[in-house]
Amino acid sequence: MSATTIIVAVWAYMATGSFWKALGWTIAVLVILQVGYFALVMRLIYSRARKAASQGKVDAVPPLHRDGGRRG
Repeated sequence: MSATTIIVAVWAYMATGSFWKALGWTIAVLVILQVGYFALVMRLIYSRARKAASQGKVDAVPPLHRDGGRRG
């Protein structure tokens, strides 16, 4: 992600000659990369959850104590 951002920043500056336009393109690239990363992670989580549910590996009853500690 850093390498892509640096390459786009340098390319935009060389193409336009303007620091501000290069900064704008750089920010746009950062936003697009973050949105794409978020979408990819959500897709991975959704596909694994769907696969686990179809195989019956999901427990319908939540655990009583999530931290593993004992009460009493």
